[in-house]
Amino acid sequence: MFENQPKGLYALALANTGERFGYYTMIAVFALFLRANFGLSAAKAGFIYSGFLMCVYFMPIIGGLLADLWGYGKMVTTGIIVMFLGYVALAVPLGGGDVAYWAMIGALLLVSMGTGLFKGNLQVMVGNLYDDPQYAGSRDAAFSIFYMAINIGAMFAPAMAVWAMDYAQAHYGVSVNESYHYAFAVACLSLVLSMAIYYGFRNTFRHTEKSALSKKKEAVEPIEELPAGKTKQRVVALILVFAVVIFFWMAFNQSGLTLTFFADEFSAKSATGLQAMAFDIWNLLLCVAIVYALFAAFQSKKSQNRMIAWGVIAASVAVLVWRYFLTGEVKLDAPIYQQFNPCFVVALTPVSIAIFGWLASRGKEPSAPRKIAYGMLVAAAAYGIMAIGSVGLLTPNEQAAAQGAGALVSPNWLISTYLVLTFGELLLSPMGLSFVTKVAPPKLKGLMMGGWFAATALGNFLVSVGGYLWNDLPLWQVWSVFVILCIVSALIMFAMMRRLEKVC
Repeated sequence: MFENQPKGLYALALANTGERFGYYTMIAVFALFLRANFGLSAAKAGFIYSGFLMCVYFMPIIGGLLADLWGYGKMVTTGIIVMFLGYVALAVPLGGGDVAYWAMIGALLLVSMGTGLFKGNLQVMVGNLYDDPQYAGSRDAAFSIFYMAINIGAMFAPAMAVWAMDYAQAHYGVSVNESYHYAFAVACLSLVLSMAIYYGFRNTFRHTEKSALSKKKEAVEPIEELPAGKTKQRVVALILVFAVVIFFWMAFNQSGLTLTFFADEFSAKSATGLQAMAFDIWNLLLCVAIVYALFAAFQSKKSQNRMIAWGVIAASVAVLVWRYFLTGEVKLDAPIYQQFNPCFVVALTPVSIAIFGWLASRGKEPSAPRKIAYGMLVAAAAYGIMAIGSVGLLTPNEQAAAQGAGALVSPNWLISTYLVLTFGELLLSPMGLSFVTKVAPPKLKGLMMGGWFAATALGNFLVSVGGYLWNDLPLWQVWSVFVILCIVSALIMFAMMRRLEKVC
């Protein structure tokens, strides 16, 4: 998994981990903050939430254009500074009036612009590492590792957001509404760490910071040219993929909106025993350690390493058993559910790499476009679980009117959904990033990576559809909308497969 990878991959991945930790700490509570602090309806909160997500993922197309002209490294540095200013503005408690509302909007714009300069360009730099023939065959695995690192940050974020809010309420006597700002302040600190990692290990990836055009301007090296016909063929293939994945992101990013609303309004408020252990981030980390140790135990060529791996497994199991007897009833806060998806990504990434490595060794590994199509079918299955689990429940408006008397369901419905959705994400997201960096014409790498994020942005904007549906419709119908959209998108992808695979 980690063999034949350049050192720059780990430096860039860790820099992105810090930035994503801050972002997901903020996003874990943002929709709830909008409703609690400003008294917004689910539809209005959903519109702002999805609009913010759209801007976050649309801005990389502008960041990519600028980076193609001036270089990726300059844009990454500028972006993280602008993001920091945005999070600082969110961290300042201004109440719930008009001034606070518009200050929040301004802060969101800063975060969006900064992310646009940082996010896509950092990932282009990862792809540039694999233009070296020495590492070319490790590109797909590299983006799986990179994506795993992103989710390490995201895994801790919901627990940190809840902890920061609880700590502020307990030690500083602030209200719930004011405590949200302490969660936002965590994002500021995470960006400081991200920048420290970036500049501390810059020597391992400095050669990836310049774009093709900036190299040409500085006469660093000749720019690679492609025939016009081949350039057009690649760009068209990428645009076709961008258009289809919009609907995956529309469904996937319901995690911060309707799935969080479901956790808040329809899921059990407490858990005991094994169920309660699943909501402790340290227990989840022990489970992740067991997964990685199992791989080491069976794949390591040295007996000493295998013994260490089995020791880690035994120790982790022992600690989990010990913690089981210490676990009592646990209160379940809605944002905490968002830790499951990144945790599953971290745990399942080596499984995914191992499966595709085994298939590749037999000449049967699916192409990146085919993996993307499979990912959409898996996402449809995830929302199928939610549809089944929601049969017989009240509508959201009826549940609110019941004032706590409505039925609550097991947390396992949401946990199962996040597990299956993660399988879809691992098939689609890292493979999409790998596909873009491999296929994009050299002079348009930043722009094409921006196009991938622009597609994500449109999908994020359509997340708001979930907020508008979250009223009088039966919940099984709400989830069925996402099932149908993902299936239709997958079928369109399969219909274009021959054309897409020509450029791989």
